[in-house]
Amino acid sequence: MLNPVAQLSGQLPIQPSMILPLVLALWMGWRDLKTRRIPNFLTLGVALSGLAFQLLCHGWSGLSAGALGLLLGFSLLFLPYMLGGLGAGDVKALAAMGAWLGPVLVISLFFYMTICGAFLALGMLCWKGKFRTRLSQVKAEAVNWALCRFHGLKHVSGAIGRTESESIPYATALALAMVIIFIQGA
Repeated sequence: MLNPVAQLSGQLPIQPSMILPLVLALWMGWRDLKTRRIPNFLTLGVALSGLAFQLLCHGWSGLSAGALGLLLGFSLLFLPYMLGGLGAGDVKALAAMGAWLGPVLVISLFFYMTICGAFLALGMLCWKGKFRTRLSQVKAEAVNWALCRFHGLKHVSGAIGRTESESIPYATALALAMVIIFIQGA
């Protein structure tokens, strides 16, 4: 009979090349959770090491894929950042992971990160007892927008902005998404 660790490793399609990106994503997620910041040295180090890995393991085509993944990761979160929904560290973290994963997997990471981030946000609102209040604010803002559009008026936002205590450490959502990709064996 196999021991439980051997059984688990037989069930998970683990790829050694995904272990380091997983560890780096978990590190960024932990830092964001602990301090609400992702240091530049960490995101830059992750990006550069990802590009170096791509070049050393896959040659120039790998470097090209890593650079494309970096640019795609950056561009996927740039608009939400510009709209005030994310911090700059979150954008840089996804870009850095894109250097490791390339363009195809960074899209998967973004998809899972969005889902994990939504669950984290809902969980935090429920935990702090602010879910109903926030839902009412969003509903009022949507009605305001619709009425302004219907009457041809300029919509003025009711400023539903989030406070620091309501923000979520989005690199934690990135880390959870990376765990999903790792378990899937992508």
